[in-house]
Amino acid sequence: MESYKREFIQFLEGAGVLKFGDFTAKSGRKIPYFINAGDIKTGDQIAKLGEFYAKAYFEKVGKKRAVLYGPAYKGISIAVSAAVALSREGLDVPFFFNRKEAKDHGEGGIFVGYKPKAGEEIVIVEDVITAGTAIRESMEILSSLEGVKVAATFVMVDRKEKGKGEKSAMAEVGEEFGFPVYSVVDVYDIIEYLEENPANEENVTRIKNYLAVNGAKA
Repeated sequence: MESYKREFIQFLEGAGVLKFGDFTAKSGRKIPYFINAGDIKTGDQIAKLGEFYAKAYFEKVGKKRAVLYGPAYKGISIAVSAAVALSREGLDVPFFFNRKEAKDHGEGGIFVGYKPKAGEEIVIVEDVITAGTAIRESMEILSSLEGVKVAATFVMVDRKEKGKGEKSAMAEVGEEFGFPVYSVVDVYDIIEYLEENPANEENVTRIKNYLAVNGAKA
């Protein structure tokens, strides 16, 4: 495993973002582990998370300027921290996010921050994709912007789960909307990391059993 992947998983676990137990995902599935960017609570933690997203951005997109979109609520802090991290590396990108309810006074509208212009590309930054539900919601929200194109989505972890069919949710989203979905690590990286410590045997077994039923075939 690449060193940055191990470092990222250690960061997620140390920050309490990666948890093991019994959880229910947004898709309704009962899952043996949970990844929640909402558990990042300090300046150091959110700054570090932004650095990992920036690393992934440069690796996949390069120095190309795009507009970062962070879906409310968890995506907001990710978009801000990623934009700051990119800026520190010499790439100043705008960012924006949505309100859960449209504002009918002041500047009004559903979006806060930069207003994308026709011809610009948007990169969505999210925490995870399980069944693709959240990304489809984001695409519906972004459809109100004329002349812009979503170029990619970045998430912390690819859960490698089925979407609506046998393919992974990330693959389905990419095919449905015509853009790639990238992750810093995937669930098999997490399994590999956990297997380095025999004390994690129960969690490894539960995750593998879950993937045997819900894992994507491609």
